[in-house]
Amino acid sequence: MEGRQLGAYSSWGLVSMAKLGFVVSEFNRDITYQMELLGREHAQFLGADVAAVVYVPGVFDMPIAVKKMLCREDIDAVVTIGCVIQGETAHDEVVVNHAARKLMDLSLECNKPVTLGITGPKMSRADAQKRVDYSKRAVEAAVKLLQRLGGD
Repeated sequence: MEGRQLGAYSSWGLVSMAKLGFVVSEFNRDITYQMELLGREHAQFLGADVAAVVYVPGVFDMPIAVKKMLCREDIDAVVTIGCVIQGETAHDEVVVNHAARKLMDLSLECNKPVTLGITGPKMSRADAQKRVDYSKRAVEAAVKLLQRLGGD
């Protein structure tokens, strides 16, 4: 983002199209597929371009893919899309908490937005199905951050 005005607003509207990268978990793919489609549609609606998509096995595997994507000059922000469903143990909480913390650290380290379209923890499959639109919120957050932070 440094020195670029991608995703920034002037008084006339969007200066240029925000370039988003998606990192999508393949675990619970029936749900993350729907989330990805909704996220892509919302990005288009907002005038943003999904410039790259990387698929990872699960939410816990996202940080390395996010870091590589943040290093790309053609990516202004990264949207993470995943679904962590509660099992018999607290594994879902560990996965979501550690992934969220590391993703926030990467955003600060690379000075680019990373937004969470990750549902869970403590969520049933039925709850997950009701929350597929959370990916739209993550896309919107990425675009708004780019607009408000400009090209510093």
